Amino acid sequence: MPKPTVLASAVAAGLLCLTAAAQPQRAPRTPTPNDTLVSPDVASDHRATFRIYAPKASEVTLGGDFLTGRATLEKDDKGVWSFTTEPLTPDFYSYSFTVDGVRTLDPKNPQIKPGITSNDNMFEVPGREAAFEDTLPVPHGDVRIVWYQSSTLDTIRSMHIYTPPGYDGGNTRYPVLYLLHGSGDDDAGWSTMGRAGFIMDNLLAAKKAKPMLVVMPNGSMPRPAVPPSTEVASAAPGASAQDKFADELLKNIVPYVEKNYRVLANQQSRAIAGLSMGGGQTLRVAPRNPDLFAYIGVWSSGVNPQTTAGFEQLNAAFLDHADKTNKTVKVFWVGVGEKDTGANASAKNLVAVLNKHGVKNEFHESTGAHTWINWRHYLNDYAPLLFR
Repeated sequence: MPKPTVLASAVAAGLLCLTAAAQPQRAPRTPTPNDTLVSPDVASDHRATFRIYAPKASEVTLGGDFLTGRATLEKDDKGVWSFTTEPLTPDFYSYSFTVDGVRTLDPKNPQIKPGITSNDNMFEVPGREAAFEDTLPVPHGDVRIVWYQSSTLDTIRSMHIYTPPGYDGGNTRYPVLYLLHGSGDDDAGWSTMGRAGFIMDNLLAAKKAKPMLVVMPNGSMPRPAVPPSTEVASAAPGASAQDKFADELLKNIVPYVEKNYRVLANQQSRAIAGLSMGGGQTLRVAPRNPDLFAYIGVWSSGVNPQTTAGFEQLNAAFLDHADKTNKTVKVFWVGVGEKDTGANASAKNLVAVLNKHGVKNEFHESTGAHTWINWRHYLNDYAPLLFR
């Protein structure tokens, strides 16, 4: 190919300059405070400052599991709204903004806690108290997202499964903890806001727990469409939802895990625990199937005093044969927060029912309310008791 002449090159360059000059020039972007905004901003004294740039908003509030109510943010002359907490105990927390009545995630924070009803942001206040759930330089297991066919719901469902460090390189068979989330969450709850994988990594590194698989299924069952007049009455999970999940767990989840993973498929190698709705599901599954689980954890849930007689009737084989139950169930662990107004009485009533029938149990009343702040600690306390 002949080389371009000097004249041709000069003509081409001139045409390019003319083309560029003909293009409309874009006005330079005006910087805003949002460009350098930091939120949340955690100080060395454990105070957290939240900020959001919303110059046209008339009201911004903040909700989170570290607050007893909603906090109102103050607006400066640049359109930045902000609020600073009191010093927080080192931990992981969740929050969201409400801007002029609309629930809003923090656009400056990429850490998201997913859910089926809403999403929240997450943030960490680092410190000694949070070390048990922190990302530490220890051997780490894997959290896998597993898809399976649900015969109960006739659809594809997912679950998260934690495998301990070294699982893929060995041939050891492991015991299994089935760990259930609460209402409004899905199978990602325990591995995001619940920090389950990191809690297990740290326990195993400290040799405080036995290596195990942790299966975190989706306990939120689809609800049928209902007429508007009955919508409110059907809003709370009822017996039918618990029955569907029990069917899902026993017919689909447990068989899938025992077929596809190297696990020990016997009662002494199975544990179950759940928080809130998951605690109710645990009570629906474990006592009615006493040959399946040797370890039971019920957190921020229990038996409503008004339904005690029905619970005793449905679980007569478990309750009325306490000698047999106490030989096969190694741990029955009940935990609830002292400020958990929705579950404290039910948890204590569950303990009273178990004591009445002579079923051995452990009751733990912690500080705080109905939050992940408690549930992560419950997992950290419960897991070391398993499979001993």
